[in-house]
Amino acid sequence: MPNKNFTFEISLSVLNHLGRNLYRSFVTVLGEAISNSWDADAKNVQIDIDREKNSFFIKDDGIGMTADDFQNKFLKIGYSKRREGSASPKGRPYIGRKGIGKLALLSCADKIHVISKTKRGKYVGGIIDNSGLTRAITDDLTPNEYELGKPDLAVFGSYTDGHENGTIIYFENVTEGIKNSFDFLKKVIALYFRFSLLDESFNIFLDGEKITLDHLKELAEKTQFLWKINDLDDPYINEKLTNLKEPGKVIEMDANVKGFIASVSKPRYLKIITVDERIGVDLFVNGRLRERDILKHIPMARLAENYFYGQIHFNDLDDEKDRFATAREGIIADDPKYKEFLDGLKKKMSEILDDWDKWRIKNREEGDQESGRISRKERASLGLYNAVSEKYGVPEDSKNRKKVESWVDGLREDAVFNFESYAECFVSENLVRNYVKEKGVLLTQEEEDIIEKWRDRENENKIKGNINIGLRQEDDDLSYLDMDPLAKLVDPQRGPAHGLTNDAKQYKPIRDALMHTALLTDEAKGKLASVYENIKARIRALLSGGRSSS
Repeated sequence: MPNKNFTFEISLSVLNHLGRNLYRSFVTVLGEAISNSWDADAKNVQIDIDREKNSFFIKDDGIGMTADDFQNKFLKIGYSKRREGSASPKGRPYIGRKGIGKLALLSCADKIHVISKTKRGKYVGGIIDNSGLTRAITDDLTPNEYELGKPDLAVFGSYTDGHENGTIIYFENVTEGIKNSFDFLKKVIALYFRFSLLDESFNIFLDGEKITLDHLKELAEKTQFLWKINDLDDPYINEKLTNLKEPGKVIEMDANVKGFIASVSKPRYLKIITVDERIGVDLFVNGRLRERDILKHIPMARLAENYFYGQIHFNDLDDEKDRFATAREGIIADDPKYKEFLDGLKKKMSEILDDWDKWRIKNREEGDQESGRISRKERASLGLYNAVSEKYGVPEDSKNRKKVESWVDGLREDAVFNFESYAECFVSENLVRNYVKEKGVLLTQEEEDIIEKWRDRENENKIKGNINIGLRQEDDDLSYLDMDPLAKLVDPQRGPAHGLTNDAKQYKPIRDALMHTALLTDEAKGKLASVYENIKARIRALLSGGRSSS
């Protein structure tokens, strides 16, 4: 290796204040290394973790670095590849922007061993000893007074075998420890660093296993619905989201925005990262994660958002203006272009939430309880119908499954109306019964005859069914009267167009059909709804001490 002594191209105190500990997450460190390999036109990135030694290697086959590159680019904090253009020699848009992302690499372990070579070149590199760097900062040394250690190729073992060009980094004794499971890391890398929209030839390996979309299989299987932004053509969508409950829908936004938003059947299926973290709808710029869970910046506060995940790619945010926060993730909140993007997304999310509500209800699941798209009563009736109807499902392998499913679906609209109407009938008639008791209203012979008729019929049916138990909580006379005779007791008729009695007459035949679980005609539904509005008004007047007539 060259005998050159390498030093940082920045004041050590500035380096310290800028944030040697800017990136504490192990995943973020991996992400920074993977991003660097992408920018270096690597085809393959190899990550090998040794938990026993609390260390790991990252190796790529990118263009590598010369001694001049290592000194004046890698060790120059703040050096940006954008000075050389917006894309790599292979045409990949550069992910790195500010040139401080390497701080993630320089501060996550006790020692960081770096070697790199260009094709037909020799390895160059150095060792960053963080304990030594801390002493140098404490002693207020200049960059020239703190030299990096010289790496020993023996430390890298077989990693140099056949390595024609690229960079190898050995992280010795990771500061915070490697706590994440391999399963966790594979899923996170597949989620955030698959770059499927940019270059299919870019491969990432973790302990010898290639990270593919198969690592997101579980998430894909739990996905119900999909919205493609500007008809995105994406491998995850095309290959994995093949069993959706509804066909994917295209959402049109600004022509330079692409991505997808999907939803799972239960929010817990998005917690594949950690117990406390969930996958959300993330914003990427030139393949780099820039904002986690972008929906938190849209003031909608809907519980339904907990079901959504996805990726939105908006490369126009990466132009001559610096919109990004110092940390790896985050965009300056009041940036005009960013705010315009969020406003557009908010409008589309309203459409998506309405779709989600309709599709969930159609698939007999709870929809968006905070939506005003339908009334509270209708939504409650839908919930009750879904809870009841799911008990009548037939096995998936039954030849009658589709037919039964269609029958159940065909009952939904009528069931919602009938459930709601039954609830109104139940409440109104029992309120009138209580009113009669409270006022001590005496029964007439007409009501007595009705009561006797229904009591006798009930006893006959009990005998036929060999039933000896009581059926009614209160076996009093009033429980045998429906709205028609009850109305006559509390509101004696004063004319054909006035009073609760007249409404009850119109109500009775439709009410009886309803109570016998008949499916009502549209005309009957309309009549029942209008008559019941009158009945409710008159009962409220009775209960409040006013007159019941209109």
